[in-house]
Amino acid sequence: MANDVCFATMKFDQPWTLENYLEIGGYEGWKKILREKQASDDIIGELKASGLRGRGGAGFPSGLKWSFMPRGGSDQNYVVCNADESEPGTCKDRDILRFNPHQLIEGLAVGGYTMAASVGYIYMRGEFMDEPFRRVEAALKEAYELGMLGKNIQGSGWDFELHIHLGAGAYICGEETALIESLEGKMGKPRFKPPFPANFGVYGRPTTINNVETFASAAAIMRHGSEWFTNLGIPSAAGTKLFSVSGHVNKPGNYEMPMGTPFSELLELAGGMLNGAKIKAVIPGGSSMPVVPGEIMMDTNMDYDSVMKSGSMLGSGAVIVMDENTCMVRVLERLSRFYQMESCGQCTPCREGTGWMHRVVSRIEHGLGKPEDLDLLFDVASNIEGKTICALGDAAAWPVKGFLKRFRDEFEYHIEHKRCLVGPGSVRRDNAA
Repeated sequence: MANDVCFATMKFDQPWTLENYLEIGGYEGWKKILREKQASDDIIGELKASGLRGRGGAGFPSGLKWSFMPRGGSDQNYVVCNADESEPGTCKDRDILRFNPHQLIEGLAVGGYTMAASVGYIYMRGEFMDEPFRRVEAALKEAYELGMLGKNIQGSGWDFELHIHLGAGAYICGEETALIESLEGKMGKPRFKPPFPANFGVYGRPTTINNVETFASAAAIMRHGSEWFTNLGIPSAAGTKLFSVSGHVNKPGNYEMPMGTPFSELLELAGGMLNGAKIKAVIPGGSSMPVVPGEIMMDTNMDYDSVMKSGSMLGSGAVIVMDENTCMVRVLERLSRFYQMESCGQCTPCREGTGWMHRVVSRIEHGLGKPEDLDLLFDVASNIEGKTICALGDAAAWPVKGFLKRFRDEFEYHIEHKRCLVGPGSVRRDNAA
């Protein structure tokens, strides 16, 4: 990995061990906070100065988010780590859980202290039950035995208890209020906001939820300082970012790069295009983000503002690369089916609209499309976007609108010729809508 932030221990054969984490200065930032009894406002100020923004997708300034948490007037505050990594194309948090669990634990302990939360939860995707869960569970036991968690930590008088909670594999539980509902033992359906979790979260108490990468980055900032972190990125986007690169590349995987790195360099690090093919399109921030033509992406840097200018968003940092032989209609059919299946059904526009979008795209893919279907698709997507309790409606609508905007000619060709614009053969007519 390029920098010492989330994968600080990757140089060792077994980077997840406590021994290796301590060797690179693990828990030193946490011990210093406890030893000096640092003020919460000072820690929040350091986090704000670092420029760290949430790494889960929204990119909200982390220090500002921590400052929203009321630190008095409640008998119990909570911090929660969102490890329900379910966005297609995204697999960065899984590797932090597998290879650097102690840094996540340290970041949560710092967050709990800063926000006067004596209890924390790691809400983990159900499919992580095997290796990621076991690694974090073992690290949690080691942290307790070392005296980094529990009662009266390091003689400071501060208590912090940390628990792991496994979900059941629902994409919707990546939304923070649906996560809270699931954590409380209820169906994972988003809540209306306001009230926001910082005022009414887990069990009705003040709660702050951050992504795995965010908490891990916070631990590194406490160890090395805000200036170190800001110098790793660019003025508008500090630090490093984990990018999950998948699709038609020679070396798919997770790559930690400074914010502002040109996409062309990231693609080169991932081994370039598979079989030397020409790049056609990229989804730069996870499947819910709008698609960007390859030629535009090759001139784009990987940071919030630059990706926004390209017509998409950085999101979770999941970079899905497609080559010249990719059928855009087929890709959208798969994406629209995913969002139809993962809608919790609470909001009518999402519950009904995702089904309509998938059925219309499916009939275009299977040679039964009509010219008016394209306007119908755009209209349905527009009537979902911004009209649901949570952002899943937007996540389902953006790919549809993005593909129609950037690759409308392929959809028109499908409708007129009953086959793909790229690749041989006619489209199938089985299972058509």
